[in-house]
Amino acid sequence: MTTARDTFPQSLSDEGVHVELTYDYLDIVATTNQVKSPKAGAVVLFAGTTRDNFNSKPVKDLQYTSYAPKALRTLLLIAKSIRSKHKLVAIAMIHRLGTVPIGEESILIAVSAPHRQEAWRAGEEALEECKEKAEIWKLEEFGDGEGVWRANRDGQAGTRAG
Repeated sequence: MTTARDTFPQSLSDEGVHVELTYDYLDIVATTNQVKSPKAGAVVLFAGTTRDNFNSKPVKDLQYTSYAPKALRTLLLIAKSIRSKHKLVAIAMIHRLGTVPIGEESILIAVSAPHRQEAWRAGEEALEECKEKAEIWKLEEFGDGEGVWRANRDGQAGTRAG
């Protein structure tokens, strides 16, 4: 029997742009290599990891879900826009789905640009756009057994799970 998870990873690409959703462990080296180029004087990588607490409350893990077809299209639009705006050589945005334990990465954003200023700005902007617009949600499970569903945004109040 095939499950939805069997259809992953799913990705979309365009010139200098790669976006992906996966249930697999995220590979920092492979993601960085996707954007490296002799034309780039700077490569910036952001790795978002699961921390062990939220507002001093112990976190067990995070569980991410998405509406993949829409989320991939949204991520592609974000990446293409960021690449154009900041004159990047390349950009890769990879988001993990499913359970992401403490200390493991849930998102990697790698960008390359001729100069470091563009790369730094583009990486941060790509993350903020992803959090604001991508159809990705997370269940934050706490050590006491409670959980909260949140849009994938920092500090947003969520809906209690359960």
